[in-house]
Amino acid sequence: MRVIGIDPGTARTGWGVIEFNHRTLKPIDFGYIKTTPEQSNEDRLRKVYEDLLAVIKDMTPDVMAIEKLFFNINVKTALSVGQARGVCLLAASVSGLPTYEYNTSEVKNVITGYGRATKSEVASKITELLRLAETPKPDDVTDALAIAATHIFQTDTSKSGVLNVNVQQQ
Repeated sequence: MRVIGIDPGTARTGWGVIEFNHRTLKPIDFGYIKTTPEQSNEDRLRKVYEDLLAVIKDMTPDVMAIEKLFFNINVKTALSVGQARGVCLLAASVSGLPTYEYNTSEVKNVITGYGRATKSEVASKITELLRLAETPKPDDVTDALAIAATHIFQTDTSKSGVLNVNVQQQ
């Protein structure tokens, strides 16, 4: 199974692809789609959509795991993230990818064992778990990898814990 994890955003959309085969995790590739404030909202959303379609075509994932929208105090940010999330879901649909959603505390709990872990704790655990030479930057990328890994751990019915998974380096 090959999973693309998505941390949606208008300024940056993080993505990470992890393959799970024979109880082995293998990081395939990761990165982010960046837009600028100088671009119109429509152009930013189109860039996220088109670039994500290209990543999906290149990486050939079997499923997409995406962060659920967390609505906090900043309504403007929530609406912007919701729009980016919508074009990511559209890219998945157009590509024929089943999509699964995970909230932030669920991802933190699965990856670190603690639902209120910090971003740096999640990044550190993902770096360790995937045996990466260094922590991917920016945070949107490690978040996307964590979302992909969460889907794998949540759907692997034979698992008895995160530490029983083998890792193959990229």
